[in-house]
Amino acid sequence: MELIADILLVAGALGAAFYCSVLARRLSRFNDLEGGMGGAVAVLSKQVDDMTRALDAAKETAGHSAESLNALTERAESVAKRLELLVASMHDLPSGDPGAEGESSEPAPAQPEAAAPPAEARKRSTVPFFMRRPDGDAQ
Repeated sequence: MELIADILLVAGALGAAFYCSVLARRLSRFNDLEGGMGGAVAVLSKQVDDMTRALDAAKETAGHSAESLNALTERAESVAKRLELLVASMHDLPSGDPGAEGESSEPAPAQPEAAAPPAEARKRSTVPFFMRRPDGDAQ
């Protein structure tokens, strides 16, 4: 009985050794850096590092672009305000000859109706330039 138990024990040990050698070969092929999963993991790791660097560079560039865009927007808003004030001040000027007012006792000659700007043109002139369409109509 002891002999049979020893033979079964040796057979089990040899089977376990064979199983371990097969697993070791499979694991070495799996971790092979040339063609196995180890190589794929190494390549993916390198790509992740490259993408991280590219993302950091893109964030920095976007930050600089946002800062310059904000500065340009503020500048454009201030220029637009000044232009609106200039347009508004142009409407406060008297129409006709500026030097003829009060110098002559004769009334100014009547202008023909064709020379007077139409009501539509006067309406369009009150719309700031940045709100006009290319065809000249207000938005």
